[in-house]
Amino acid sequence: MGVPFVDLKAQYHSIKAEIDAALIGTMESCAFTLGPEVAALEKDFAVYAGTNFAAGVNNGTSALHLALLAAGVGPGDEVITVPFTFIASASAIHYTGAKPVFVDIDPVTFTMDPAAIEAAITPRTKAIVPVHLFGQMADMEPIMAIAKKHNLFVLEDAAQAHGAEYNGKRAGSFGDATGFSFYPGKNMGAAGEGGMTVTPHAEINRKVRMLRDWGAEKKYHHEIIGYNMRLEGIQGAVLRVKLKYIEKWTEMRRDAAARYKSMFEGTGVVTPVALDNRRHVYHIYAIRTNDRARWIDELNKKGIQTGIHYPFPLHTLKAFDFLGYKQGQFPHSEKAAAEVLSLPMFPELTSVQQEEVVAAVAALQKDALQTA
Repeated sequence: MGVPFVDLKAQYHSIKAEIDAALIGTMESCAFTLGPEVAALEKDFAVYAGTNFAAGVNNGTSALHLALLAAGVGPGDEVITVPFTFIASASAIHYTGAKPVFVDIDPVTFTMDPAAIEAAITPRTKAIVPVHLFGQMADMEPIMAIAKKHNLFVLEDAAQAHGAEYNGKRAGSFGDATGFSFYPGKNMGAAGEGGMTVTPHAEINRKVRMLRDWGAEKKYHHEIIGYNMRLEGIQGAVLRVKLKYIEKWTEMRRDAAARYKSMFEGTGVVTPVALDNRRHVYHIYAIRTNDRARWIDELNKKGIQTGIHYPFPLHTLKAFDFLGYKQGQFPHSEKAAAEVLSLPMFPELTSVQQEEVVAAVAALQKDALQTA
């Protein structure tokens, strides 16, 4: 039968009338750049994230980039993050002129290991960027304590963590700022590109708003050199509709993850660990195998789509050769990158589809155990 990795059409058709009306409304209003739909989304999303302010931007990378600039991060500074993430996490740091400094991950959660942070702090360290990977938040309380001790700006990378929680508090409510992505495949995806910077600080919000719109608060009154990184009105309208459903879709993802866990019980397949104090929102459902290439090939033959998030830790990429890191410096990140395999995960995933996925994966795991 086959199972897609994601099914964006299923989500669209479930709210088609509302999405179509939102699109037509934007076309009729001709408010194509920022405008009232974006402003309303910003207000509502700030509340959803548990913070004070939000500024819509053109993508999740810009959300991180502009937050760092608004914090004064620039040439000569260092910013601590992890190598097991999408390249945007470190690229946004590089765009400011600052240097990305990597620390390893916790091997269970795939998120920043707080115990590794202080050894990486130097007099040049300006900020920490913990990444809430795959839908589970990083260990924020010790991270925030370290940041407070050393007077460091904390920017949450919540591109994959809409609605995720840590000790009952949402992603976006811990750091000095947070970057969200609305890339179509995200838990709350736009009809194209989009992002949001949220913050509790009025001045950070003001600066991000200026930076996204050519450095001006009022048209033609350019106070700083800014960028053209505004969120489009159409995306604001679409995302406002989707924000009404994000909690329903999140619980559908969590239900699907619970079914996966139950179905994989006793097979020996290494499944994601959701810690008790965190609400995992399962942007990605990543299992682990040391025979990934063969598993992907065999699953593909059965029509089961998979992904790899992410095949190379950033410190091993040619793009970051200039940082001077070597293979072996971050063993947990390197091992995760070699083993993770992302299975189909989306709100509309059915138990029948999951049974097909689990049967195929369990057969591969059984074969691996027998030949070990």
